[in-house]
Amino acid sequence: MTIPFTCPHCGQSMQVADNYAGQTGPCQACGQTITIPPRQVAAAEQGVPSAGLRPSGAGMGIGLIVMVVMGGLMVVLVVGAIAVALLLPAVSTAREAARRAQCMNQLKQISLAFHNYHDTYGTLPPAYIEDADGRPMHSWRVLILPFLEQQAIYDDYRFDEPWDSPHNSQVTAQPVPIYSCPSSNGSPGNTQTSYMLITGKETLFEGQQATSFGKITDGTANTILAVEVQGQGVHWASPIDLDVERVTSLLGSGSGGIDSPHPNGANVAMADGSVRHLRFDVSAAEIEAQVTPRGGEAVSPPDR
Repeated sequence: MTIPFTCPHCGQSMQVADNYAGQTGPCQACGQTITIPPRQVAAAEQGVPSAGLRPSGAGMGIGLIVMVVMGGLMVVLVVGAIAVALLLPAVSTAREAARRAQCMNQLKQISLAFHNYHDTYGTLPPAYIEDADGRPMHSWRVLILPFLEQQAIYDDYRFDEPWDSPHNSQVTAQPVPIYSCPSSNGSPGNTQTSYMLITGKETLFEGQQATSFGKITDGTANTILAVEVQGQGVHWASPIDLDVERVTSLLGSGSGGIDSPHPNGANVAMADGSVRHLRFDVSAAEIEAQVTPRGGEAVSPPDR
């Protein structure tokens, strides 16, 4: 390999072997002493990029590759963020649908407990048991515990003491998950109830008075057994339920009637063991027809 070189004395152009680069000797044309420049300098003088300049071009190539990769990553991140934003409502809807289904299943288990209680004792449990002064003392939610696989709590509970006595308060401090809707009161350790009966004159549960399925002349499929509530702050062992006078005017109002966190309606268990979704826009007359077991009213097809 040769290096192009021009003699500074006589101007003669020549090709010098690259192994003479940096050495001194006589010019072949004029005989004057000349020094062959190092190869990278000679190349630069001839306008040829030297090896020392090449990394700059390589660096530009690597920088371009990095820019392309980073741009691709940004595109992926933006597309991913858009996809997540689009999926979040669907995921939220799916989760609520699952919670609503679980709530319906819990009401189903409660209604089956009523049926098993009826098979055992020949009547439905009363809404509550009174003390000697006629005050509510024990709730139906305590009475059906053995039929909800909660025999241990039931055995420790003392029926000769009020539900909130020191002993019973300690016993009922244990949460009973089946009494808490996962959409409203589903946090671990919660002891509030999401389910109540409708009590009052001409209802299925008139206080301490017990009744039977045989006395439901309107049909068990047309009579409400238990309903969903929200934000009542009532302990599951407390003998408190919904008064029939407040039910029709407070449906879905958040003020103490039939209510739920589910969209458009609340879950209710019927006396035949089925569970329905009661819409908030149902008429007062329709609710009244379903809370009276012997009213003789016509009932519209259920909203499942």
